[in-house]
Amino acid sequence: MTGTWQLVRLALRRDRILLPVWVLFLAGVTYSTTTALEELYNTQQSRDLLGATANANSAFLAMLGPLHDWSSLGGLVVWRWGVFSGLFIAIMAMLVVTRHTRAEEEAGRTELVAATVVGRHAPLAAAVIVAGGTSLLIGLLQALALTGKGLAPAGAFAFGLSTASVGLVFTGVSALTAQLSENSRVSNAIAGGFLGVTYLLRAAGDAAGESGPQWLTWFSPIGWTEHVRSFADNRFWVLLLPLAAFVLLVGVSSYIVTRRDVGLGLLPARLGPPHSTISTPFGLAWRLQKGSLIGWSIALFAVGVIYGSVAQAVGQMVQDNPTLGQIVSKIGGADAMVDAFFATVTQLIGLIASIYLVQAILRLRSEETSFRAEPILATPVSRWSWVASHVVFALVGGAVVLAASGLGLGLVYGLQIDDLGTVVPQMLGAALAQLPAAWVIAGVALVLFGLFPQLTGVSWAVVSASLVITLLGPALQLDQWVIDVSPFTHVPKYPDITFGPLAWLTVVAVVLLAAGFAGFRRRDLTT
Repeated sequence: MTGTWQLVRLALRRDRILLPVWVLFLAGVTYSTTTALEELYNTQQSRDLLGATANANSAFLAMLGPLHDWSSLGGLVVWRWGVFSGLFIAIMAMLVVTRHTRAEEEAGRTELVAATVVGRHAPLAAAVIVAGGTSLLIGLLQALALTGKGLAPAGAFAFGLSTASVGLVFTGVSALTAQLSENSRVSNAIAGGFLGVTYLLRAAGDAAGESGPQWLTWFSPIGWTEHVRSFADNRFWVLLLPLAAFVLLVGVSSYIVTRRDVGLGLLPARLGPPHSTISTPFGLAWRLQKGSLIGWSIALFAVGVIYGSVAQAVGQMVQDNPTLGQIVSKIGGADAMVDAFFATVTQLIGLIASIYLVQAILRLRSEETSFRAEPILATPVSRWSWVASHVVFALVGGAVVLAASGLGLGLVYGLQIDDLGTVVPQMLGAALAQLPAAWVIAGVALVLFGLFPQLTGVSWAVVSASLVITLLGPALQLDQWVIDVSPFTHVPKYPDITFGPLAWLTVVAVVLLAAGFAGFRRRDLTT
């Protein structure tokens, strides 16, 4: 452990901008969400109606979880923001741990540091301290934000600790995945896949209702935050589960790190073919991108299946709730509710798919900073063809993963209502309508890569901002010009899909991509 605190200081210095942004963002959204919900549901009658609606709607349950206490403002905040807050903290922890462990080994810097007076466990310990400490700081500030709004301190700290516990668990998960693979991208992919599985387990358990397998939520760290029941029962004992998982995962990672060589992973790297089979930049891009494309396609197909399976319950909810039925009849009846559900789900899927597009674009930067791009561009391969080979996988691959999600939605819901021939094309169209907005996000990432390569990490801030603005902008009562910043705001809602806004989004994406291409052709490589 010698040198741990020096490495902690180094990590904090390197992330002196990134970590404060995460902390202020998550604490600020917690405070603004509380303020917005206080204004939206300022009467007990409105809260009672929301409670009856939310807990009877499988769609709400799958996306946000159960509303345990709708009589208090704190209960509304936990329901509206708890799941997403846990997801964001988990992503932050994963990225920080991988950045300061596996990525450092991959770049060769860990070997140089290890040659000094630094213990073998120090790099891992420093990454765990930074990621885990940041998670706890975010949870503390969230609790203080809720307390500052006059909410019960016990519930506020139960909520803050529950969301911070998700960060602790995924700090441990990333510490373990960093020992498995030689590549930081694969390490993040494994940890991200586990995060996706835990989210789907929680969604399936919550949407199942009292007669279904609600026990699935106990297998999800995100589900554990719901079982704390902040502002309702405040079951602090549930927090022992993520704490035990954190200690176990970090302990196993610490054991593995001393029993493998620096730079190598526990799982051996798969050797390529003995003779070269790659003759074009597109062939190389396919070799590098295909695993991610296949994984994302399978994951979003599964998401489509999950949400498609609960769509029928949206219409049934209207029949089971006469009061809600009277309200819904004014906006078109149960069919309008189902359409609104699919509009929300496809928008959420589009936002998730934009993460894949940014990941595919930023592979260019990782190839450059790992000094693999320079030898390729020293051959007759042009800069244009090298960049285009990866951009194609972002643009076309985005269509593939969105089509996979639409297929999952359409197949399951079409089988439920016995109308596959109509539903499947509709769901494919609704999912693919999100593609131009995702292309705009990819265009921003390419502009940063081409013109401002040191700022490519800002691409993830763009994705996060789009997610928050699109999903929480109306609830937070943001100004319309702020909401319009997200390209997904301009995508026509299902089923009233028109091509005019999609064409304009496509034009914007083309302009951004062209600027990114032009910028890269005129700048120096990182050497």
